[in-house]
Amino acid sequence: MTIPLLEVSDLSKTFITRPSLFKKKIHHAVESVDFTLEAGQTIGFIGQNGSGKSTLARMLSGMVEPTTGEIRVNGERLAHKDYATRCKLIRMIFQDPNTSLNPKIQIGRILEGPLKRNTEMLADARQKRVKDTLLRVGLLPEHAYFYPQMLATGQKQRVCLARALILQPSIIVADEALNGLDMAMRSQIINLLMELQDEMGVSFVYVSQHLGVIKHITDKVIVMHEGKVVESGYTENVLSNPQHIVTQRMIESHFSRIPEFGTEE
Repeated sequence: MTIPLLEVSDLSKTFITRPSLFKKKIHHAVESVDFTLEAGQTIGFIGQNGSGKSTLARMLSGMVEPTTGEIRVNGERLAHKDYATRCKLIRMIFQDPNTSLNPKIQIGRILEGPLKRNTEMLADARQKRVKDTLLRVGLLPEHAYFYPQMLATGQKQRVCLARALILQPSIIVADEALNGLDMAMRSQIINLLMELQDEMGVSFVYVSQHLGVIKHITDKVIVMHEGKVVESGYTENVLSNPQHIVTQRMIESHFSRIPEFGTEE
């Protein structure tokens, strides 16, 4: 039996807040999610705001501690605070590159940071990895000497992708990573992600409300609503034959009809 690259079992997150001294409020942000992901595959999580998909992404990346459940990579369980192991296996791209890059630090130093903290690479090897990774995401080696504010938004998102790739992880989690880009730049980044997947075998967990992107780049999809998984399966099957009313409404809102595969939407 083949062990999947990523295996998530009974993953959930409950937030408890205290609006007053004698009261507590319980919010089930994510309830019992299970899925697997193979090497070179992309899985998409879709749902409206508040559906729990971003909380799920943050649990996978280690930013949020799960209330229950396990995350395994290549059969090995990832402990929540084992950041040294996790950051080499799972990296994250955030929605807004304008806020996720420190404007006071040069691009090269931003990319070199994870190498310094997580590898034994010497300075020359780190600089070569930085320049090679910049080239891989469609930037120039000279961009290592730029500051983030000197770049356009699309270039900044490429830097964020380079930062995610710099440790050569197995999985990249992208949380609404293309939302701030115009259509032309979004298409460029999507094509780049697919090229990198073919070249490196990296797997993606893509979180989005944009069904056109989900249709184009994912192999499997999970639909979430109010913290629960309401539908899941291979993307073509789910979008061509939606069973749940939430999925049906999202498809109607975006496509106005059941989408056809093998065509651009």
